[in-house]
Amino acid sequence: MPAPVHVSAHPLVRHKLARLRAADTRPPEFRDLVAAISRVLFFEATREVKLRPVTVTTPLAATTCHEIADRVGLVPVLRAGLGMAEAMLQALPEATVWHLGLYRDHTTLKPVTYYNKLPAKPDMDVAIVLDPMLATGGSAIAAIDILRSAGTPTVAFAGIIAAPEGVAALQAAHPEVPVFLAALDSHLDARGYIVPGLGDAGDRQFGTS
Repeated sequence: MPAPVHVSAHPLVRHKLARLRAADTRPPEFRDLVAAISRVLFFEATREVKLRPVTVTTPLAATTCHEIADRVGLVPVLRAGLGMAEAMLQALPEATVWHLGLYRDHTTLKPVTYYNKLPAKPDMDVAIVLDPMLATGGSAIAAIDILRSAGTPTVAFAGIIAAPEGVAALQAAHPEVPVFLAALDSHLDARGYIVPGLGDAGDRQFGTS
């Protein structure tokens, strides 16, 4: 069985998704919404990271607490994944960030890698691939292929909106990778866009078209 697909049911995520989808939402608000939703997804995607005990002295006594033992890496797919990475880095400043440049050829709908500075063996125990839109699944699969080839032990995917076609493709290629989403939409249209979706997440974040 493939790893589970987690679709957030949090009321605040659903509330913010409404504004994120709206065509009249301007880039500054759009970026804030992406960040707010991404923080929730990050907490959900890191539920299984390993902890180690630490002794902390409070104003009253010493006590045993826990801190994250795993080395967590964020892998945003450029450029749309940048807003997600920044929000998650605020939640865990100790995380490392590894950028992957992938774009979708609009004729073939296949991913093309144009930037990859990952070392031969990235220094992380858990990698979370970040891309707001999981449409055909090609970019996510390509990113995970790269991480797996580098020997990354644990990989997860976090996105805001996905199409069933993209989820199915990702699970077929990497059934061991759990998927964390804010919404699972209806389908892809003939151009490979998610319906109802929100349009192009990169353009809407950065005010380009």
